[in-house]
Amino acid sequence: MFRKLTLTLSLVFAAALPALPVLAQDGPLRIEITDGVTEPMAIAIPAFHGDAEVAGRIRDVVAADLTGTGLFREIPRDAPVAQPASFGEAIAHDDWRAAGAQALVSAEVTQSGDAISVKFRLFDVYAGQAQGDGMQFDARAADWRRAAHKIADQVYARLTGEQPYFDSRVAFVQETGPKDARIKRIGVMDYDGQNILWMTDSSSLVLAPQFSRDGRRLVYTSFDSGFPQIRVMEVATVTSRPLTQDASSMAFSPRFSPDGRWIAYSREQGGNTDIWLMDAASGAQRPLVQSPAIDTAPSFSPDGQRIVFESDRSGNPQLYVVGVSGGEPTRISFGDGRYGSPAWSPKGDLIAFTKQMGERFHIATMRIDGSAERNLTESFLDESPTWAPNGRVVMFTRVAPGGNGQPRLHSVDITGRNMRPLSLDFAASDPSWGPLMP
Repeated sequence: MFRKLTLTLSLVFAAALPALPVLAQDGPLRIEITDGVTEPMAIAIPAFHGDAEVAGRIRDVVAADLTGTGLFREIPRDAPVAQPASFGEAIAHDDWRAAGAQALVSAEVTQSGDAISVKFRLFDVYAGQAQGDGMQFDARAADWRRAAHKIADQVYARLTGEQPYFDSRVAFVQETGPKDARIKRIGVMDYDGQNILWMTDSSSLVLAPQFSRDGRRLVYTSFDSGFPQIRVMEVATVTSRPLTQDASSMAFSPRFSPDGRWIAYSREQGGNTDIWLMDAASGAQRPLVQSPAIDTAPSFSPDGQRIVFESDRSGNPQLYVVGVSGGEPTRISFGDGRYGSPAWSPKGDLIAFTKQMGERFHIATMRIDGSAERNLTESFLDESPTWAPNGRVVMFTRVAPGGNGQPRLHSVDITGRNMRPLSLDFAASDPSWGPLMP
């Protein structure tokens, strides 16, 4: 069976194709993901058929997506296995099995003018049969990278049993200039650092952009009025408007609720910082957490019913949870050190945060009751964690000691094993990982 998806820059729609027979099997090939050391699955990704140039580019992105997870290793391209002459030709399962492959991706790419069509199949080499349906992606030629990410997402989901995350975008802040006079602007890019779109210029300081769950809007802190206030931006049109304009108070650290109706943010007035809620449509506001302490960095639970935030009410920064209807916050962090910048996983099971222990910083996770705390990183300065849409990978900002203190974006999985810098040729901070694209 083939399923057909047509991609546009902003929308995807699906239509069924006539079914082709797919052999039954006792159980799908599946990589087992555990907290211990995982032996990467050996996967063959031979040259894609069809238009050689675009097919080669798409194949390389698929391979980079999969091997970048640390869960897959690619069989060398020069493996002594006869390549099929066409997409429809049978796979030499025995030969690929002898080369050590457990799975194989086969694809064909055709281009006509400014449109491309990509067909692909995933094979269980050991079982000698297809795994799942074949699929066809039709897209503008300019969107070839999205087609590649969609293929990798399908392979990842079928071989891990987890939700995918490659066809997603990240908002971030580009930083230029000396350490004491940074120039910043907001950009949006593919999860792997490609296809950058600039959302703001460098005329005023901007901080901490955050995607809405549907990926259509960004909220962020702007200093265009001379002091921190919150703005909201429509990503498709790159138009923004202020949400707060009170000259007597500062507003910062905004986050959307999952349904997009509410924005939680920090409000400082008279030297005191509290958590407030704002109706995103009407602008109506109300205090949620008020105390003599510094309460900041709110993050919604996936169901929108609770908020985790940072507060120094116990003497040093710790993490607390409160319901959106208010009430007494519950402390959930009790370890040594200083806790901050919490981010609730989209799966709802974990909270990522920054932890400072002495002179070292960590990106860490804990369960929502504060148990099972785990450090994922350790460095001179790690901060601002954000979750991939499937809740398996965390992206964050890392600053190395000395020099000009240039921040760089890194990612790490929830086991702490697969640490990777993002390939950007400029300094960047404050990542916000958006949803999987439709």
